[in-house]
Amino acid sequence: MTQRSPLSKGEQEVVYALWEIGPAGVRDIHQLLSRTREIDFSTVQTYLRRLETKGYATSTKEGRIRIYAARAKQSTVIRQTVNDFVDRLFGGETMPLVKHLIEDRGIDEAQIAELRELIERLEQKGKPE
Repeated sequence: MTQRSPLSKGEQEVVYALWEIGPAGVRDIHQLLSRTREIDFSTVQTYLRRLETKGYATSTKEGRIRIYAARAKQSTVIRQTVNDFVDRLFGGETMPLVKHLIEDRGIDEAQIAELRELIERLEQKGKPE
C-alpha cells in the first residue's frame, strides 16, 4: 500500500466530491461543492492539482478541459487518515479514541448491541480451535 501525504480538510472535500461524481472537470466539482459552501473556482483547481501531485487523483486532457478522477480508493484514504489521526492524537492507541467517542458523543442501545457482537467476534477469533 502506498503511503501518501495527508490531506488537508479542503483536499478531503474535493476528493470526496470526485468519489461522488466520478471523473469530472473543475467546473463540475466546483458546482457540487458550491451547493454546501462558498468556494472559489481557483481554489478547487488548486486542490485538484495538489491531489494529483500527492497521488490521490489523476487527470487527462479532453479537448481543452482537464478531467480529474480519483486514483485512491475511498476505504484506503479513510484508513490512512484514521491511522494518522490515531498516531498523532493518541500515540497509536485505539482505546482512548473509542472511549472518547463513546463518552463525548454517546452510544444508543442498538450501537451497544453491535459493539457487543463485534467484541464477541473478536474474542472468538482469538480462541484456539
